[in-house]
Amino acid sequence: MAKTGFMLKSAVLGLVLLSLGACSATYRSHGYVPTEADLAEIVVGVDTQQSVGESVGRPTVTGVLAGGDWFYVQSRWRNYAYRAPQEIDRQVVAIRFDNNGVVQNIERFGLEDGRVVVLSRRVTDSNIKGVSFIGQLLGNLGNFTAEQFVNN
Repeated sequence: MAKTGFMLKSAVLGLVLLSLGACSATYRSHGYVPTEADLAEIVVGVDTQQSVGESVGRPTVTGVLAGGDWFYVQSRWRNYAYRAPQEIDRQVVAIRFDNNGVVQNIERFGLEDGRVVVLSRRVTDSNIKGVSFIGQLLGNLGNFTAEQFVNN
């Protein structure tokens, strides 16, 4: 009898410890941002896209306007139990180039500098939602005039 009580207490203790361990947060990191030491090697007005690419690497995101600015993005996410993942840190380094490909400016932005951008979807709603085929046919009965049936 004492052995059964000990095993029951051990099982309950094991379940409690397991459930506490399952509630710990896990973290994921995505992307790449050059370190401050790497960015200090870049000389504004002297270095070009090619030399920046050799010293800190090419980014995965580039601008589409003149100069083709480079953007390095890194995010850190926290997953906690059943909750939706939450972004806890974001770093963006923007290296801007002039039309000749020479570094014009280097900027660093954090999560606190970001703005929420509302995306709008331009979807045309159908006006026949919820109307059956028979309902559409019967709905057209009053839309005819006598002129439409008379030949001129």
